[in-house]
Amino acid sequence: MEKQIDEEALKQKVQKYIVTISCLILIGKFIAYYITQSVGVLTDALESIVNVVAGFISLGSLRWSALPKDEHHPFGHGKIELISASIEGILISIAGAMIIYEGIMRLFSPVEVMHLDIGIYIVAFSGLLNYLMGWYSIRIGKRYNSMALIAGGKHLQSDTYSTIGLVVGLVVLYLTQIAWIDSLLALLFGGLIAGTGISILRKTIANLLDAADEQLLNDLVQTLNEKRPPEWIDIHNTRIIKSGSYLYIDCDLTIPWYYTIEEGHREAAKLQNLLRDKYANKVQLTIHLDPCNIFDKLKCNTCALQQCKYRREVFTEQETISLTSFTGAGGEV
Repeated sequence: MEKQIDEEALKQKVQKYIVTISCLILIGKFIAYYITQSVGVLTDALESIVNVVAGFISLGSLRWSALPKDEHHPFGHGKIELISASIEGILISIAGAMIIYEGIMRLFSPVEVMHLDIGIYIVAFSGLLNYLMGWYSIRIGKRYNSMALIAGGKHLQSDTYSTIGLVVGLVVLYLTQIAWIDSLLALLFGGLIAGTGISILRKTIANLLDAADEQLLNDLVQTLNEKRPPEWIDIHNTRIIKSGSYLYIDCDLTIPWYYTIEEGHREAAKLQNLLRDKYANKVQLTIHLDPCNIFDKLKCNTCALQQCKYRREVFTEQETISLTSFTGAGGEV
């Protein structure tokens, strides 16, 4: 429990740093816009507003998700991180649309751009800070399986990529003094920002709907194929729910039909310990035990348990667990 509290405190601490630095970057970018009157610089400033608002939302969601399970929330409060990431995706998309709109307006009503050299320095420095914050946020988010930190980090890094392009465009504008380049930059990077928001929304909605995480399933399949003992004849009908940094796994484990309840419980405990070791003890596992002779369909030819005295068929080869068999019913109940 103490380790869990330390992890949640670390995630919140990281987010506090991000929010604080984002506020400073926001002030710097609006100073740059005030000096230059460039709509390209305005695109960066508007997205920084989103960064700050989303940062506060993420901080609140991390505090909420750290609350322990209770009578009304048996799976904990981890899903709030997905709601937070969804709001962030919406805000990013809106910011992108606003930038596109402003770029179109400036095409027809151009404004004189001034002191671009100062604006370029400020925007470039803020972009570097954003990238470093995003890299660290994603690193901590992946370590502790925090969707809020990962989404926030990707947002900050996408901001950096757009900033690089923006700086290049501003340099071209500074050298050529062609006014429509400023509006073109706004249209290009507004579209990029909106696309990032939509991408985050799609992923968080999929997780809210408990869509299958194929990468996670493949990782589980690989681990089980490498470490399963011969007593685990088959593992199938697997379902996974993610709630924040926790995994709730339900699966069927096929074991020799003659095992006692005590022996079956021992094998289930071994499987549970294997997964808890792999996922830093953040797994709750529900296992349904199936006998190997269910429906009179013996699995002797794929059972690697050599000392079985009830074997009726010659062992040929242990069946490799595949993604299809792992998530499928496998003919069992």
